[in-house]
Amino acid sequence: MPSSIRLYGRVAAGFMTAWVSVGFAAGQSAPSAPASVTGDIPDKFEASRTQADFEKREVMIPMRDGTKLYTVIVIPNGATHAPIILQRTPYSAAKFVASTPSPRAAVALPTAYGELADAGYIIVSQDVRGKYKSEGSYVMTRPLAGPLNDSGVDHATDAYDTIDWLVKNVPESNGRVATMGTSYAGFTVLMSLVHPHPALQAAVPFNPMVDPWMGDDWFHNGAFRQTYADYIYWQTAAKSSDQDWKPARYDAYETWLEAGSAGAFGTSIGMDQLPFWKRLVSHPAYDDYWQSQALDKILADQPLIVPTLYVHSQWDQEDIYGAVATYAATEPKDTRNDTNFLVIGPWRHGGGGGDGSSLGPFKFDGDTGRWFRLNVLRPFLDARLKDGGAKADIAPVTVFETGSNQWRRYDRWPQSCATGCPYESRKLYLAARSTLSLGSAPTEAVGFDEYVSDPRKPVTYRLRPIRPTYSDDSTWDRWLVDDQRFAGDRTDVLSYTSEVLKAPVRIAGQPVAHLYAATSGTDSDWVVKLIDVYPDDVPGQLELGGYELPVAMDILRGRYRDDPSRPSAVPANQVIAYSLKLPHADHVFLPGHRIMVQVQSSWFPLYDRNPQTFVENIFYAKPSDYVAARQRVYRSGKFASYVDLPVVP
Repeated sequence: MPSSIRLYGRVAAGFMTAWVSVGFAAGQSAPSAPASVTGDIPDKFEASRTQADFEKREVMIPMRDGTKLYTVIVIPNGATHAPIILQRTPYSAAKFVASTPSPRAAVALPTAYGELADAGYIIVSQDVRGKYKSEGSYVMTRPLAGPLNDSGVDHATDAYDTIDWLVKNVPESNGRVATMGTSYAGFTVLMSLVHPHPALQAAVPFNPMVDPWMGDDWFHNGAFRQTYADYIYWQTAAKSSDQDWKPARYDAYETWLEAGSAGAFGTSIGMDQLPFWKRLVSHPAYDDYWQSQALDKILADQPLIVPTLYVHSQWDQEDIYGAVATYAATEPKDTRNDTNFLVIGPWRHGGGGGDGSSLGPFKFDGDTGRWFRLNVLRPFLDARLKDGGAKADIAPVTVFETGSNQWRRYDRWPQSCATGCPYESRKLYLAARSTLSLGSAPTEAVGFDEYVSDPRKPVTYRLRPIRPTYSDDSTWDRWLVDDQRFAGDRTDVLSYTSEVLKAPVRIAGQPVAHLYAATSGTDSDWVVKLIDVYPDDVPGQLELGGYELPVAMDILRGRYRDDPSRPSAVPANQVIAYSLKLPHADHVFLPGHRIMVQVQSSWFPLYDRNPQTFVENIFYAKPSDYVAARQRVYRSGKFASYVDLPVVP
């Protein structure tokens, strides 16, 4: 030992001896050494709740088959005769309540639920069976008990059993319950409407998953949304959703292009171990597997018992189909127009539950999300759940009209359609020289425009680099309002533009594209976009000069043109009629703006590439199946392509 260290040790020892002597001189006892060291972290720690304005209870609620589901109950201090809002989620009930640590429920809960807690509602969140802290097995969007589910339990029975337990075991409740949730949790809301519990007095599905083949998460009209593979991976690879894969490339475009088919990509990262993935890739067509699970069809056959407020986002990047489709399927049963309600807001997926002031660069003259919650959601729930709740002055349909930026009250939706609606639709024809004609069909005998669609260089769905869907730096939530000028610059995208508008063109409904087209291949995808082109100069917001705002756009896989359940090859080099329903929109094309329609044959990597050669299952297409094809879009005579616009005064 060095001498300097020995000297330090003697000095330190002398200091400690002196300190102990002083302590004893003062009459103090020497501290006794602990008998053993067990650790400084207790087995259980209860945080002080003296400043909290709510009580949090964690319970395991038994289902009819004995499975117990983890449930968190948030009860405002002093609550009596309080109604219950129930959310059933696959995304962790514990994280839902602790999203922002705070002694105030309004802060600790997501915005919409926090506002309801402040208004005296009891908030309940529950892990669906098999996820996070709940017992049982997890099945992705578990079907109703029946041919696809022999367990005897489903989300309908679990909702019933949960509500039954809550009204019997939460003494602060008044016995009235509403189910509310977004996306997958919106799907569980709709499932609660199948043989509903008598205590269920209202339902609010935000952007629910309804028909994932027709237009929600997994497919759009048969084209596979392959970038959802990462969601399927982490959602089904582990109960706690903590299994994740990291893409080898920064740009998802390159990742998917290098992988080849979606099926080949799945195999490369081990997804062939996942039961849901295997079911999905084995059902590429709209067969009984998908049709029997479509909730709009299921609820159309159920009695309309529970008042339901469907919440739809005009730019929902995930489930743009479900809310309006289910509203439409159930609306004929609402003979008094007082049970079925629809709201359409200028939001992304789930945007109605948060700040709705803007989306991307677009501002909406105030927080449209908060306006909806204060003026529609709260009155709807209060009237049906609170003791002595006043009748709500809510229109059957409440829609935010983009372009003019104002809320409108309607008695029905859509306001315009081809037949049986107050106003007739108007045809927006594709015309020569990349123009559009509203109401007047082109007169030339034969006319078409063409391009080459090459699967080796597919059209992107947004500017590159494209980040993985749920990466920390992803802007996935606003891609549906991306400026479309990037696509118009490509030679494999057709763009048709109207003259500058001298009067507003207002639409309120569902645009439908009618294409007459031919391909040199034996299969083809068709993407149609309805776009609002801004003036070259926008005072006060110069970055919007010339902006090409998507109003409604979607994709159709050609093999399903005649029958979604029975794919068939497209006759090569023959003119074929295609009909593509675009997402619903309430929008005004203002004077000084122009209307644009774009047509293309790939939308990558959001949707898997069509090989343009007819194969039995595109998930397993081989590299040799992918061929370039010459595409022709016709625009005159009996083959005049057009978009049916739901125009209203």
